[in-house]
Amino acid sequence: MKKCLAIIFTLVSVSLVSAQTPEIGSPDSSVAGGLPQQALREVSIDKFEQEGYWNVYISTDSGFSMGKLFNGGPLAKQPIPGEEALNLNDDKVYGVRVDFLRRGHSSIYINSVRPIPVEGISKTISVWIAGRNYNHRLSLLITDSRGRYFELYMGRLNFQGWKKMSVSIPPQQANGDNGIIQNDYHYSSNGGVNVIGFRIDVDPMEAYGSYYVYLDDLRAITDLFAEGNRDPDDPKDDW
Repeated sequence: MKKCLAIIFTLVSVSLVSAQTPEIGSPDSSVAGGLPQQALREVSIDKFEQEGYWNVYISTDSGFSMGKLFNGGPLAKQPIPGEEALNLNDDKVYGVRVDFLRRGHSSIYINSVRPIPVEGISKTISVWIAGRNYNHRLSLLITDSRGRYFELYMGRLNFQGWKKMSVSIPPQQANGDNGIIQNDYHYSSNGGVNVIGFRIDVDPMEAYGSYYVYLDDLRAITDLFAEGNRDPDDPKDDW
């Protein structure tokens, strides 16, 4: 009898966990516990295919920097479902070179020429990167729907070859006024986050010679439920 009860309890627990975790590509129809419905999708933010869309900066006291596009990319990268038929260009990566003048604490900024909006309510943001096995630290730079600036730590670049690095976007607080604000109940169209770029904080013990790093395929997993259920005749407050 005890074994039967244990099996039943395990099956119920697994069912509850599965019901609370929506799969990417299908909306979550459960609203139990006050959780809103979700329609999670993986979307492309930028494929690093356009010359002049990104720039690199480091303090002139610390070194010189430059960036350019190269042919190539990570072989393990998988296309987003549905994009194969669009014939989008996806054969470039963005390369960064920094020549250090001295050892010390410094930061490398890799910024887009203008903020890149991410549709919906972002859950995670990822990028493929080849860090050349240095102990430098990578952060994602974003602004929320109110224009406030945030830095999200992604990890160290101490690995060989390409690696997909991801960071979760912390949800806004229940009062709607704290944290990274992606959803404002006053407005239906002014939501989400904007990607500003990346910052690489240099390990001062490895700030010497020339440093190379490559980036490709910036993506987000985002909740598009509100976008799919917005009134088509609701005017946008963007004038």
